[in-house]
Amino acid sequence: MSKPPLPEAAITMLEKPNPAVITTVRADGQPVSAATWYVWDDGRVLVNMDEGRKRLEHIRNDPRVTLTVLDETNWYSHITLIGRIAEMRDDTDLSGIDRLSRQYLGKPYSERGRGRISAWIEIDRWHGWGSFRDSGQAAG
Repeated sequence: MSKPPLPEAAITMLEKPNPAVITTVRADGQPVSAATWYVWDDGRVLVNMDEGRKRLEHIRNDPRVTLTVLDETNWYSHITLIGRIAEMRDDTDLSGIDRLSRQYLGKPYSERGRGRISAWIEIDRWHGWGSFRDSGQAAG
């Protein structure tokens, strides 16, 4: 596994609205994964959750997460970011979820009646596969 910074080709891919899966850790140690939107945010990753998501409890108990981002044109090429939630804040004006929605849908988020939480992932390590495979990783 490599440490940041990521290569330019990886950043270019991460700046696109690709499919992604976030994994959190339950209190009993069981990993839990869910599809999510993300935005590459100058070396960190922004995610946003409805205030009722169980994932928030997981993160508050254990901030370690992974985010696997699949290149939408070739899912064999993907990057997994390993890190932790370094910052969380209430998204009272919905600017965080709107930023994500604009990235994925081209418009502000439609559901305005529920509280949201923005969280930023700081990357400790990463690994890639396919066209993003780090030269230090084993092939196959």
